[in-house]
Amino acid sequence: MTINWKQIGQYGFIMGIAIWYVCLVGMVETFDSRGIIDGTLFTLGRALLVVISLGLGYVTAMKVSDGNFGMGVMGSLISGVIGAVMTVVLVLAIEPLNMRAMFVNASTSLIEILTFEMESQATGLTILAAFIVGFSVLGGIIYLLPSLPRRAIISGFSAVLVMGMLGELLTVVLGRFDLTEILSDFLYGRNGLSIPGAISIFIFFAVVSVLWATQKDSLQSGVENLPPTQRRTLSWALIVLSIIVLILLPQAVGPYISQILVLVGLYALMGLGLNIEIGLAGLLDLGFVGFFAIGAYTVALMTSTGELGVSGTAIADYSNFWVAIPIAVAVSAFAGIFLGIPVLRMRGDYLAIVTLGFAEIIRILVLSDFLRPLLGGAQGVLNIPKPAVAYAQQIANQLPWYFQTVFFFFVSTDGRIKDPAHFYYIIVIGCALISFVAWRLQNARIGRNWMALREDEDVAEAMGINLIASKLLAFGIGAAFAGLSGAIFAAQVGSVFPHSFGLIVSINVVSLVIIGGSGSIPGVIVGSLVLVGLPELLREFAEYRLLIYGALLVVMMLVRPEGLWPSETTRREMQSDEDIEPVPVGQTAPRSV
Repeated sequence: MTINWKQIGQYGFIMGIAIWYVCLVGMVETFDSRGIIDGTLFTLGRALLVVISLGLGYVTAMKVSDGNFGMGVMGSLISGVIGAVMTVVLVLAIEPLNMRAMFVNASTSLIEILTFEMESQATGLTILAAFIVGFSVLGGIIYLLPSLPRRAIISGFSAVLVMGMLGELLTVVLGRFDLTEILSDFLYGRNGLSIPGAISIFIFFAVVSVLWATQKDSLQSGVENLPPTQRRTLSWALIVLSIIVLILLPQAVGPYISQILVLVGLYALMGLGLNIEIGLAGLLDLGFVGFFAIGAYTVALMTSTGELGVSGTAIADYSNFWVAIPIAVAVSAFAGIFLGIPVLRMRGDYLAIVTLGFAEIIRILVLSDFLRPLLGGAQGVLNIPKPAVAYAQQIANQLPWYFQTVFFFFVSTDGRIKDPAHFYYIIVIGCALISFVAWRLQNARIGRNWMALREDEDVAEAMGINLIASKLLAFGIGAAFAGLSGAIFAAQVGSVFPHSFGLIVSINVVSLVIIGGSGSIPGVIVGSLVLVGLPELLREFAEYRLLIYGALLVVMMLVRPEGLWPSETTRREMQSDEDIEPVPVGQTAPRSV
């Protein structure tokens, strides 16, 4: 068997370039102050070097080994040597070439980090080269291991890296209760995971990964073999447990995570609406933020106590949040139908451009001086009161103190919904209601009409499907869901401004539908968690958070192009030609049922 020198050299070169990049943009130096394991040299900055060398060594062995252990180890070794040589060249070239004049992060501090703060630069460079080559070879060996040990090592190492990286956030969350604070003190030291904590996390997640891999099939078969009564009881038990977890979640994670969950829920509401248009009907709508803005402004104008609100008019007594919600949904649905009428004959890119123009028209109109007396222009609509729950304060005052604690999970002591945890419950109820409606529509006749429309409009029309009614229903229902999200957003923030409804909102919603899995209701929820929640969790990494997030998205789309939780239809559509077995000559392919 011959060695593929070209492919090995390519991956070694990629390893060196990746290390150069994270060094010269400042990620290694910036993250070096954050420890992964307390009391060791394993900082987050050096963890970047570990991930790059380990990952490229793994990939090199995967590409060149062809089942041969020695070939895989040799490939990862040579790849690591190339990456190590390029990194050593970078360290040696920083000062003689005055690279700091072009790359401000090419500093003496970076040299000290890369040479492990050794007084002798030669010793430090030797350690650096051995460090990169060693982890590259380790990555190759991990790939060449049997599947269960490989799975256990990857799971344990990933858990240690993630929990060490998010140490500050997790210590705050775990420190909210006495029992979890004991766990936090065991797992974390002063700057990162403690050594016993890191070992415990590695072992725990490795064991869980192995148990899941070995027992998954037996568990599924055991559940399937249960009598119908016991299976139904188990299903209801899981549902009740899920509801309890959802109720207690904001109290367990604190206000910061609750606010992230609220933001995730708002995008999930919009994603469930856009999923009907894109995932089911195949209508690419890039102006979805327009309906979000319409819902927000409707609630703002109806409930605001400022000069733009309806206070002082004949309907002032009826202009509360609970009355404004259905009106905002209805107005948004009407706007969706109004938009759908002129674009009934458009499809694909042309439809996307028209809907994009619709969103820009709404934004420009809201910003214009012409509508400033009605909508506030750039100043927006202020003084939007928090939703009030009627008689909540009187009921709470009549309850014993231990019941008041439970009662105030959902509302504040003054009877208003104003904390992130309170809005979280409204959004969970909204997501559950909309998910149920979307699920029923998807499995109804109109859902089948939408899916036929997505496949081929001409064939769908020839089969007797009313294209006009189907498209208008998709636009109207999707817009109504976006209007609900906008209504809750206005009440939660307390003010609305035109700049809150930029094009990036539409792009994010389209992205979460595609990343989660087009046409899949659970995929929309998962896509919202990944696309909206993950950047917020990485906010502590300042300007590099979007870079990290973008790299993760690229990897995810390469690994799972069909989405994180796709529908069965999308999974079949995204299968590559390699997954389809070739048909022998003289035979015909079987027809799909």
